[in-house]
Amino acid sequence: MYKGIINFKLFFKLIGNVLLIITAGFLVCLVVATIYHEDLSPFLYSAAITGGIGAAFKFFTRGRIISGNITRRDAYFAVALAWIFLGLAGSLPYLFSYSMSNFTDAFFESVSGFTTTGSSILTDIEVLTKSVLFWRSLTHWIGGIGIIVLVIIIMPGLMSGGYQLFSMESSLQEKFSPRTRTVGKRLLLIYLGLTFAEVIFLLLGRMNLFDSLCHSFGTVATGGFSPKNSSIAEYSPYIQYVIMIFMLLAGVNFVVHYYIIKGSFKKVVANEELRLYLLLVFLIGTFIGVMLFLKTDRSFEESLRESFFQVISIITCTGFASADYLLWPRALWMIIFFAMFLGGSTGSTAGGIKIVRHLIVFKNVRRQFLHMINPKAVLPVILNKKAISESTNASVLNFVGLYFIVFIAGSIALVFSGVDLQSSLGSAATCMAGIGPGLGTVGPASNFAHLPELSKHILILLMILGRLEIYTVLILFSRQFWRRY
Repeated sequence: MYKGIINFKLFFKLIGNVLLIITAGFLVCLVVATIYHEDLSPFLYSAAITGGIGAAFKFFTRGRIISGNITRRDAYFAVALAWIFLGLAGSLPYLFSYSMSNFTDAFFESVSGFTTTGSSILTDIEVLTKSVLFWRSLTHWIGGIGIIVLVIIIMPGLMSGGYQLFSMESSLQEKFSPRTRTVGKRLLLIYLGLTFAEVIFLLLGRMNLFDSLCHSFGTVATGGFSPKNSSIAEYSPYIQYVIMIFMLLAGVNFVVHYYIIKGSFKKVVANEELRLYLLLVFLIGTFIGVMLFLKTDRSFEESLRESFFQVISIITCTGFASADYLLWPRALWMIIFFAMFLGGSTGSTAGGIKIVRHLIVFKNVRRQFLHMINPKAVLPVILNKKAISESTNASVLNFVGLYFIVFIAGSIALVFSGVDLQSSLGSAATCMAGIGPGLGTVGPASNFAHLPELSKHILILLMILGRLEIYTVLILFSRQFWRRY
């Protein structure tokens, strides 16, 4: 058995595979650059660096059997560091193509892509080459399915403990199969299916193939990077409806998609999180749509389309924009701000707190009221007709509390770094939830380029914390984590 605090053999093997996957992405972008007669060097240099380091890591761990299961300590360390390597590797094309002026901006854009946040430092997106724009959107697609899931699929050597790696990176609560590799393959097939379907529907709306691919990557991954400065605003209502529907689907637990494919509709209907998710989208979207119709000169159809697009985009943490919601009546964009804390379904590509956690919090509030009436009653928290354990219940409540503590701390740190209060609140909320646009000077019609360099590093940390659901990162800074038992 490996007796060190951290299994570095596992770590280097994982990072090697991650870098090789990124290298494959660079090679795809080389094809795009060739098609559009663009400079190949940014992706050649990037592929040489990541491919060389990845191959070296694989070489030095070749033939070495990692005995025993992967411990949770190994999983926390490997997954957290994997996302740092992702951000570093992903920044290379921006730097080699001179698309970004400095390392901080390139690292920010890369982390924002892989964490499917969609916040950008670019002031003019359309000046970038097609190949760099494609890479920018591809980082969403890779990050959406989760690089760790891809590693599990291609990495049989980690089968014994693969699900621990998977569970550190994803909030999937239900398993299709006890076999982790099977889970990953089925997730990937659903992910590919949704991507392919959206591309077809966008092509039918006369969007060109390049834009269809980029927007599909951003939609299915709930990322939000668009190759256009105006995001989705200048496209036809048909295109907006297509992207709206696929954002909604991407925010649904992938297990639910699997049940639909199998025809297990009873399980779909019984899913409480799905019902609350759809109800919240309907209620908030309808309310804002009606208010826009009454308070502005928009038509009824335009009011509802604009409202539901933005509400779905925010709740699913996608971040595409069909309008600048900061130009709406103040009360309405405040509702949008609070919607940033909802998040999509667990087991989806969406970020945020997640609907199921809010559902469990509400059930605990209800249980507390019932206890006040009947203190001796035994009242377990029931989810999908099953009682959840008290440890799981406490974990959820602790997470929600910690989420808001980190949000407040991040907002205060941004204020001290030189950002105004409104923009600090909006930046912290949107980066933690992986949404993209925020409030104040970082709204849907703006970007993050003007923020101080320290603020960008704070937001990079918040993006990674949000993507890995806080605990995976914070535990690395605890004394107990590094204690030998």
